[in-house]
Amino acid sequence: MVPPVKISASDVNKLRQITGSGMMDCKNALVEADGDFEKAIEILRKRGLKVANKRADMEASEGVVLAKTSNDGKLGVILVFNCETDFVAKNTEFVSYVNSLADLALKNKSESIEIFKTVSYNEKLTVNDTIIDKVGVIGEKMDISKLEYVDAAKVFAYIHPGNRLASLVGLNDASFSTVDETGKDIAMQIAAMGAIAVDKDDVPAETVAKELEIAKELALKEGKPEKMLDQIAKGRLNKFFTESTLLNQEFFKDTKKTVRQFLQETQKGLTVTAFKRFALKS
Repeated sequence: MVPPVKISASDVNKLRQITGSGMMDCKNALVEADGDFEKAIEILRKRGLKVANKRADMEASEGVVLAKTSNDGKLGVILVFNCETDFVAKNTEFVSYVNSLADLALKNKSESIEIFKTVSYNEKLTVNDTIIDKVGVIGEKMDISKLEYVDAAKVFAYIHPGNRLASLVGLNDASFSTVDETGKDIAMQIAAMGAIAVDKDDVPAETVAKELEIAKELALKEGKPEKMLDQIAKGRLNKFFTESTLLNQEFFKDTKKTVRQFLQETQKGLTVTAFKRFALKS
């Protein structure tokens, strides 16, 4: 009879570092694989896939929203990673894992979530492999639901406390002395005020048409004369633009100014080139 392969603590720890699985899960996988690391990794992955299949119909509405910028400040990434429960989302190890994904996303700018999942996380595993492993370890459905980038002369990120809301903003100029303070202010403005576009012309035509239709229907219900409906609707559309487009919003630090006015007073020609904002549903 062949004696069982002795599994050392260092072997278990090595497998845990590779896969992120628990100590006992790693030890059991190594025992089952007779000490073969490749087989042990495959055993853990199959367990993760089994759990993932069982949890496929569950709702993963909790999670973590993170935004980060590159060292040179010219690229930013915002990533939403979902799980099932708030308990898991607040776990320090879980948040650390999502942070590692955001760091990797900055180093490997991907055109889609699907492409990003094929990126190597370490010498043994892809990003998708690690997600499956996490599912197996934690026992919840989880996945990346959003992954977006902003390129600009200077990009700023803001994460609201609790990791449920984050924003990215790109400015067209990084040459002035207060750029860092300005960028942070605008990133916070985006997080707080929830603009849907940078300026009026950036609002999708279908959104404009829908807002005009809603405004007309509301005016009609209010008993306004039919011949006045178009004029009333245009006025309400302008209010919509003021409330919903970033450059036309009131600046949260000085409501007597719009964001556009604040930027122009800060640096002539300064504007926002792009922004992203994601939040988990309350």
